[in-house]
Amino acid sequence: MKRTRTFLADGRELFYFAADDEAVPAPPDPRDLPAVSTASQLRWDPLLGEWVMMATHRQNRTFMPARNDCPLCPSSEGRHTEIPAPGYAVAIFENRFPSLSTEARLDGVEVRHPLVEVRPGFGRCEVVCFTSDHHARFADLSPSRARLVIDALADRTTELSTLDGVEQVFCFESRGKEIGVTLPHPHGQIYAYPFVTPRTRRMLEVARHHRERTGRDLHRDILTAERQSGVRLIAETAHWVAFVPAAARWPVEVHVYPLRKVRTIADLGDAERDDFTTLYLDLLVRLDRLYGDPLPYISAWHQAPACDDEELSHLHLQLFSIRRSADKLKYLAGSESGMGAFITDVLPEDVASRLREV
Repeated sequence: MKRTRTFLADGRELFYFAADDEAVPAPPDPRDLPAVSTASQLRWDPLLGEWVMMATHRQNRTFMPARNDCPLCPSSEGRHTEIPAPGYAVAIFENRFPSLSTEARLDGVEVRHPLVEVRPGFGRCEVVCFTSDHHARFADLSPSRARLVIDALADRTTELSTLDGVEQVFCFESRGKEIGVTLPHPHGQIYAYPFVTPRTRRMLEVARHHRERTGRDLHRDILTAERQSGVRLIAETAHWVAFVPAAARWPVEVHVYPLRKVRTIADLGDAERDDFTTLYLDLLVRLDRLYGDPLPYISAWHQAPACDDEELSHLHLQLFSIRRSADKLKYLAGSESGMGAFITDVLPEDVASRLREV
């Protein structure tokens, strides 16, 4: 893989990723851009014991622009975007409207609450452009291009993890206007958090309790149970397994695990990365065939945080959708939003069976 580093007009980093034999044009960014906001802050929620990110400048972020105004398409003569090059394979750059920033600072913030700690919103947010093709889906990528995306995520995970103060790196894709996507161009994001996220912290606590109670690894036990049962299994390859979890919260939910326990995407070997792209591309096609229409989804990589010295984590991907039928969405109503107690309308075994059939 070839990586080319350059900068945008306001100082943000931009990386081009390409195959070793590809040329990578990296022209300068000719735009006159304002400085990126550094006003992000963190506030401690004393009721839940969680950090809340506040970034008021994101109210003005780009929202569903017309095709000709897409900021993620390559630049062309007379139209300059976030990608100055006339074409690219994979491009990753610092978000212009970040929830977290390495330059964050507190200016004149007065919360005046003894239980609510306030910190600068330190961290980093990056945008991952999977392809220069505005109308493509991740599922449309060739195996070699999909593998390039995985290699790029591994590269960024490694580099962002070295930033002093970063505790967890989260790579994800949100797809579909139903999910809340504001840019239709195929892309994902990376968040480098200065804390361990609530969901990861909870999974670590449960895994620790399971080890103390049984002496075994929770993720290993889940994998063993799903593989032996087979009723929720979608696919298994030499290095990966994909299944619908037995207690799925979402109408469509698939977990994808490497059979070898590793901490991060960067720890995957070449054969594992190749094998993943084959399985994942097949899975995405199946998901889009489920209702005969592109499925809105969130595809979330769960990587080990820096503090996991007990090796409780197991790298895996959780992909889920709010679509519960061809013409209905699953909204988070009173029980889910108010109490965090999920109610699902579809049995996991039925979803797995349909995904195998399509």
